Amino acid sequence: MKIAIISDTHNHLTNLYKALQMIEDEDIHTIIHCGDVTTTETLSSLSAFRVILTFGNGDFTSGEMREALLKMNPDSYAGSVFQGEIDGLRIAVTHGHIFSQFQTLLNSQQFDLLFHGHTHRREDTLHGNTRLINPGALGGLRKEERSFCILDTHSRQLRFVLLD
Repeated sequence: MKIAIISDTHNHLTNLYKALQMIEDEDIHTIIHCGDVTTTETLSSLSAFRVILTFGNGDFTSGEMREALLKMNPDSYAGSVFQGEIDGLRIAVTHGHIFSQFQTLLNSQQFDLLFHGHTHRREDTLHGNTRLINPGALGGLRKEERSFCILDTHSRQLRFVLLD
């Protein structure tokens, strides 16, 4: 099974649509969004997918966003932190702007994968037993090429997709 991980959209619809087309081409049905979608209108672009969304510091209307996301797909999730299992992998997702929350998840060593955003920089590093993954950013402050990533949950192969 493949899943897509995106973050820090910041309403950049052009890059979001590029990413979604690639995700559809890969026949991916689940997207993890690590926060900073920014508006409910942008979130509506994800209606064709099951979405695991953690809110970022730019998601000011999180209550409305959660309601809209669950209306689009009741199998989706929206909250400040996600902890669960996908295809046998123990995962956690957070935006990363609440540093103590992020550190607690990382230091717990309870997860195979910890996905986060906020820094707008790609990352794939191992911290003890936990693989820490940041897909980069689709919008907002530009620190490097726009990107997202795709994870094959069976092989655990991660591929960053650059949009620039």
